[in-house]
Amino acid sequence: PNPRRVKIFLAEKGLSVPVTDLSLVKREHKAPEFVAKNGRGQVPALELDDGTVISESFAICRYFEALHPAPPLFGTGARQIAEIDMWLRRVEHVLMPPIGAVWVHTHPFTAKLPMPRRADWGEDNRPRAVDALRWFDAELARREFIAGDSYSVADIALLTTVDFAGFIGIDMPEEAANLRDWHARVSARPSAAA
Repeated sequence: PNPRRVKIFLAEKGLSVPVTDLSLVKREHKAPEFVAKNGRGQVPALELDDGTVISESFAICRYFEALHPAPPLFGTGARQIAEIDMWLRRVEHVLMPPIGAVWVHTHPFTAKLPMPRRADWGEDNRPRAVDALRWFDAELARREFIAGDSYSVADIALLTTVDFAGFIGIDMPEEAANLRDWHARVSARPSAAA
């Protein structure tokens, strides 16, 4: 979901940048020439003209937000910026960890990775992920977008995480009507296809 976060963000800003696609299946992101630029060997990574490399999806988004502040996807004013940041953190710290555990420890794709897997731990995280989805559903009963009345980077984080959860077999709970309605609204944005 991480490269997709940046792609959606750039589409919302109306920006395009040159992109080099790497095959994760072929482990091109672990090739020595890429790891020399980005020591963690993870995507996405933004290489600037001066050779500086910025990794981590939301660090890349913040870079572009500073260069192109309109529309303000990280918010304006102290309160809105703090609320968007709070919800961004909640997606990354409440929802993504159990989804990541299911992905790493149970998905057939990750079985090929050279690392120990604990399938029981992955399966133990599946209900935690569903509980987190239910919590986001309850929160969305109060607002149109996750961080308030306007679309933000927090919505991008939640959309890509919910979609990734579905990809690995963790669907939105049937009763999560608010989450489903929100998902339909943000998925209908042209940027969601990026």
